[in-house]
Amino acid sequence: MILQRIALAMALALALATAGPAWAAQVTLKFHTFMAPQSAVWREMHTVWMDKVEKESGGRIRFERYPAMQLGGGAPNLYDQVRDGVADVIWTLPGYTPGRFPRSEVFELPFMMTSPEATSRAYWDYVQAHAKEEFRDVRLIALHVHGPGAIHTRSRAVRSIGDLEGLRMRAPSRLTTRLLAALGATPVGMPVPQIPDALTKGVIEGALLPWDVVPSIKVDELARHHAEFDPALPALYTATFVMAMNRAKYDALPPDLKKVIDANSGLQTSAWLGRTQAAADVPGRASAEAQGKTVTRLSEADHQAFRKAAERVDDEWIAEMKRRGIDGARLLEDARTLVRKHSAK
Repeated sequence: MILQRIALAMALALALATAGPAWAAQVTLKFHTFMAPQSAVWREMHTVWMDKVEKESGGRIRFERYPAMQLGGGAPNLYDQVRDGVADVIWTLPGYTPGRFPRSEVFELPFMMTSPEATSRAYWDYVQAHAKEEFRDVRLIALHVHGPGAIHTRSRAVRSIGDLEGLRMRAPSRLTTRLLAALGATPVGMPVPQIPDALTKGVIEGALLPWDVVPSIKVDELARHHAEFDPALPALYTATFVMAMNRAKYDALPPDLKKVIDANSGLQTSAWLGRTQAAADVPGRASAEAQGKTVTRLSEADHQAFRKAAERVDDEWIAEMKRRGIDGARLLEDARTLVRKHSAK
């Protein structure tokens, strides 16, 4: 009798282990990005987000973590990798694939961004209303922007708009490429990981970057001069980011695990990412100052001069959208209205 009970218990345990209900499913997701493991974005945003999802799933969702393009490819390949299932979740810049997301790139126009948190909220709401179709191949998790973009140069200090004349400067997207050209610089488009080598070899003289990423790619060491505007003023530029999940992988999740992903997606997650990335600007800036590098706060008059020169970028984008059958003027006004709405909260 005792042996029969033991055998029955063992059989029951085996049955539960091998044929448990759907809610007991274990899921492993591959998270892939170009950001380096020492970057604030990886440590304070990506890792924190993954840890939260794992915890809230009771350990039933686990992440394989691949920073610095460890699954292969380059940063411009990330969106296609998540679409095709090479990765399950990615974080990247839509601007790394120029012209692919025309409606959503409106947030990369000059002087659009005020508060990174508010602008990230506006960006999420805007895409839901005007550009959701551009991301139809994936499950959107978050959309956000970074803090105010700054100017970092190797040897020439930028103290006014004229100091940019002829400088070979890195740009993160096609609209910031146009911005640099409007300011008199010679723009060179490239992803973040290529910047240190390009600065070292003199391929570029400087780069547009937010402060948060500066220490992780050693721009605080490679650049002698840094220039910024008062953060209370609209930013020279910002870049847009997307965190997305493979749609088939999401659809295959059991309902309760979908709820965990959903609870860590959307407007609030976008706002948190924007706020967190911008907070990392403080230690990034301090790192350059601690090394005795020059940090120039450009004047409000300079701000107006830069804005005046940049007006042509807006005009060119609106004209280009018109040629594509898109009402760019209305989209720009709607985007600005959303930024004002969320900034007023």
